[in-house]
Amino acid sequence: MSDEPKTPLLDDLEEGPWPSFVKDLKDLARTKPEVNQLLGQMERSYEDRVNYWTGTVLNLSGYGGGIIARYSDLKEEFPDIAQFHTIRVIPPSGFVYSTDSLRELCDIAEEYSSGIMQLHGMTGDLLMLGSDNEQTHEAGEALMERGWDIGGSGGALRTLACCVGQARCEMACFDTMGLTKHLTDTFIGELHRPEFPYKFKFKLSGCANDCANSMQRSDMPVIGTWRDEIQVDQEEVRKFVDEHGEQYVVDNVVSRCPTQCISLGEGGIDIDDRNCVKCMHCINVMHTALAPGKDRGATILIGGKRTLKIGDMMSSVLIPFVKLETGEDWKCFTDTVRGIWEYWSENALDHERIGEFIDRVGLGVFLESVGIEPSPQMVRHPRTNSYIKFEEYAAPRAGGEPVKAPNIVDKDEQAESA
Repeated sequence: MSDEPKTPLLDDLEEGPWPSFVKDLKDLARTKPEVNQLLGQMERSYEDRVNYWTGTVLNLSGYGGGIIARYSDLKEEFPDIAQFHTIRVIPPSGFVYSTDSLRELCDIAEEYSSGIMQLHGMTGDLLMLGSDNEQTHEAGEALMERGWDIGGSGGALRTLACCVGQARCEMACFDTMGLTKHLTDTFIGELHRPEFPYKFKFKLSGCANDCANSMQRSDMPVIGTWRDEIQVDQEEVRKFVDEHGEQYVVDNVVSRCPTQCISLGEGGIDIDDRNCVKCMHCINVMHTALAPGKDRGATILIGGKRTLKIGDMMSSVLIPFVKLETGEDWKCFTDTVRGIWEYWSENALDHERIGEFIDRVGLGVFLESVGIEPSPQMVRHPRTNSYIKFEEYAAPRAGGEPVKAPNIVDKDEQAESA
């Protein structure tokens, strides 16, 4: 095989107005010859529509996960990428790096791997691609010596991700970066040593704009909100109306409110806060005139994930509002998380995300088992029929023993039946 493989399909990706990863890889191949072979295998995959990588987990000393081992099925043809592993590195909260830190990471990536870095993967990690078995262990030592830590993989807590929050955003309702650091430090053992039925992800967004995309990408999203009235500066409202016109405000603010709780009059805007669902659309359009309320906190949700066995799932409300301002608030939150993990770990099937588990056993069973009171905000939509079947739930037997909750697998019974 020539040093520079022919890649007509990849070459097409260099066309167009947007930056191309193919061009970047070709530039990198001038100093990293193995990248040419990577391009060759990618071209083969595009031609054959076959993934020629075999994946598993490679453990470093003291870690049960964090290294995604990639082995090429075409190692005879592309020997330099027979092992092309991915090292997950925990980034700083909010992805805020100093230039010295970035240079340090680049130096490690160039010395011990192909020099390809991804900021950031779907997990939230910084990824270093292209190390072999020996280089991976050397890279791990180099990272740890400089204060970096390996991310999560397998049936473990995954690396946390958050928006920049109160550090730079006036919309943020809680300290996303501080809580992300606290959760990482508190649960670092669960992150490094897989012990869950399957993966578990936190993603934190400071407001309902959800810049961390937490609702559809994490098992427990934490999204900032408020519970008092939206702050309204009527003078700024009048300036906005004078500049854009009443019809613009009606078309883009009043008529687009999902609960129709906004009206526009001569004195300015009137908001029926009792019916406001905190979607923030009006604030986004009129951000100089409107702002989140002063009594700020967060909504805790549960059960979101991307496609696996039963498709994408959006999170459901678990705790409608909670304050997250003090260390005691954070401790209460972590205690709740531990209780949820204990119940899920004891009763879930293998490779069953917590959203799938709740879908199987029912939200009512789940809430009762983890000790969280039901709330109207947990209802996704009203009932679609008027007939309700009443049943006694978990009624005690004559001897005083409670009835076992439906659909939950007893692991001892499962083992005996196997």
